[in-house]
Amino acid sequence: MKINLILLFSIFVAAACASTSEPTVSTADWGSVDSKPVYLFTLTNSNGVTAKITNYGGIVVEFTTPDRNGKMDNIVLGLGTLDDYLAGHPAFGCIVGRYINRISGAKFSLDGKEYNLATNWLGKHTIHGGRNNFSSKVWDATTSSDKQSAVLSLTYLSADMEEGFPGNLAVKVDYVLNNDNELQIHYTATTDKPTVLNLSNHSYFNLTGCKENVLGHQVRIYADAYTPTDKELIPTGEIASVEGTPYDLRQWTVINDRSTELPQGYDNNFCIKGTPGNVVLAAEMYEPKSGRLLQTYTTEPGLGFYTAHGLNGRNKSPQGVAYTSSMGACFETQHYPDSPNNPSFPSTILRPGETYTQLTIYKVGVKP
Repeated sequence: MKINLILLFSIFVAAACASTSEPTVSTADWGSVDSKPVYLFTLTNSNGVTAKITNYGGIVVEFTTPDRNGKMDNIVLGLGTLDDYLAGHPAFGCIVGRYINRISGAKFSLDGKEYNLATNWLGKHTIHGGRNNFSSKVWDATTSSDKQSAVLSLTYLSADMEEGFPGNLAVKVDYVLNNDNELQIHYTATTDKPTVLNLSNHSYFNLTGCKENVLGHQVRIYADAYTPTDKELIPTGEIASVEGTPYDLRQWTVINDRSTELPQGYDNNFCIKGTPGNVVLAAEMYEPKSGRLLQTYTTEPGLGFYTAHGLNGRNKSPQGVAYTSSMGACFETQHYPDSPNNPSFPSTILRPGETYTQLTIYKVGVKP
């Protein structure tokens, strides 16, 4: 009896300790780039949810969450080593800047002056900030934690005319994993010259644990309108209703149900309902087998929804799974693509004395 009481007491103490554990951050050496040290940071909340993020490109390497039975799996496409990322990848999990998505003709005018950018989309447009964009930078990093969250803070100074963009731009990105199972991404930036800015994160989500493609996932996007594009995926300047189009995702829709209408999948900007600057629910994705639910909240007016038809199997998971077409879905919170060349779109101009702010939240949960 005495032994049993001791055993029960030990189990009680262990359970109590587990339930009161606080969020933590651990750091591991992950190599170097141009003699700058690269680290892999592991943020863990009190529920055992973890996010592994590196200061190389601010890449979210893993985001491990439970299914409805409590089984933990990574739900973002990632690579195993720094060398794998250095060998080339389609913006897996990175901070995108200075400008997410496309700028037509690789140029824009601001205050009467024309700026020419790097051409890295079809040889004549700019995408995701150019060839040597924020995804390939080694960011300075600090960490902290408290009873509610684990935090990784990244900073980078983008020099005047880097990739053709004006202004010395000081950027700070805080990744916050809290006990509500939210991965919050707080962005702030200031400039010493007028410039344009449109930051985002480019994680590819797969709620099967990155084992199957996402065509069986269900998605819902809270947008009544979208920005149509031409054949080169450059916005036409129109803001069109989603009514009667394959872009009407206001009700739960299985991604594969639109495959006949959109054989190349989704790669479009949606105009999110709400007031820019206020946090709103922009999109949800659900995977029936696992029960996992991903909710995307943002202060941004747009959401880029991309179902990764461009993946070709070149990159593989650490477990050897090839990342082929439709293996992930991106929810890129953003201002509209090519806004600098479309005055009717919400402005992306940042001027000296102003502070760019943005908040995006990826919240994970389960449905019965």
